Amino acid sequence: MSDATLAVVAGATETAAIDGISAAGADPTLRRHTPSADLEIVADGRPGSDSPVPVSPSGCPTPAVVTRAVRELVDLEFVGIDAGLAVPTSPAGATVQDAGAAPGGDVRGPEPVPDAARVFKRGRELAGTIAGDGAGDNDGDSAELLVAETIPGGTTTALGVLTALGERPAVSSSLAANPLEAKRAVVEEGLEASGLAPGDAAGDPVDAVRLTGDPVLAAAAGLVVGAVGHGVDVMLAGGTQLATVAALARHAGVDRRLPLATTAFVDDDPTADVAGLADDLDLALTATDPGFGGSDHPAMEAYARGEAKEGVGMGGALALADRAGVLDADLRERVVAITDRLLAEREKRPPGATGGGAP
Repeated sequence: MSDATLAVVAGATETAAIDGISAAGADPTLRRHTPSADLEIVADGRPGSDSPVPVSPSGCPTPAVVTRAVRELVDLEFVGIDAGLAVPTSPAGATVQDAGAAPGGDVRGPEPVPDAARVFKRGRELAGTIAGDGAGDNDGDSAELLVAETIPGGTTTALGVLTALGERPAVSSSLAANPLEAKRAVVEEGLEASGLAPGDAAGDPVDAVRLTGDPVLAAAAGLVVGAVGHGVDVMLAGGTQLATVAALARHAGVDRRLPLATTAFVDDDPTADVAGLADDLDLALTATDPGFGGSDHPAMEAYARGEAKEGVGMGGALALADRAGVLDADLRERVVAITDRLLAEREKRPPGATGGGAP
């Protein structure tokens, strides 16, 4: 493993089709393509020929654009993890590991992730493959694994898992206005279907995901547990979904203090309460502001007003760029260049070949 490797765990859940809880696509059908396209953009700078260019209904591009911009400015290796993709992906510039997961079901059902135990175990195994058995040894290496996610509807399933574990029930949203009450109603319906009360899955992270979560959470939590076991420095590269991964790792017995690197957009959202989650879970929170609010570019204006606040490792990538001394102006210039190129290509694609954004 190089000095830093970004592992983006990607998958789908039927929960994303619930009306009004996600901006990760213009409609549920297109939303299914978003995680695959996100992996392709981070790897290659553009989605594959069969993938839609991911934008929200308002035109805000996926956070994968920002993560890709950082990869073009700093040394950051990348690996994708298929944890229940609905659409196959084959980015040319990345290895894609298979977590052996099927797409998740609707969280309102009794068992949305029946294979949670197997996916969690596979995530632990992949940690050794990605990091290498020698990572973290006292050999002078400074290997670091950034764990990230892309799954539309993932903040709702994260809320389900936090509730089942008895943790603070607060999550962010890809929408500018967080539909938290709607998400809570969905989770309540799911808990009832699964026969759970809040906190019933405390100490049982696999059951929490199996009954109230999504396959990306299972694979990401297994990856974190496995990486910590290998002595690898882990950064949780994301917002409340990665805080939920940390909660699962805690309930699986991980007691190391972990860094959570998110964006200022999540940190500034009082409904998300990411700082409270970080305190509860003993996470070292970093929130990076890339200065998008000072730009008149439509994409950065959309990010600044709270769309697509996080996802695809954006917060972790921004933290890495800041640590490497990348100037905000250089980052913004690169984001604009990538976005404009993608949107120009999107116009050339067949009608209907447009996709989603963040979870």
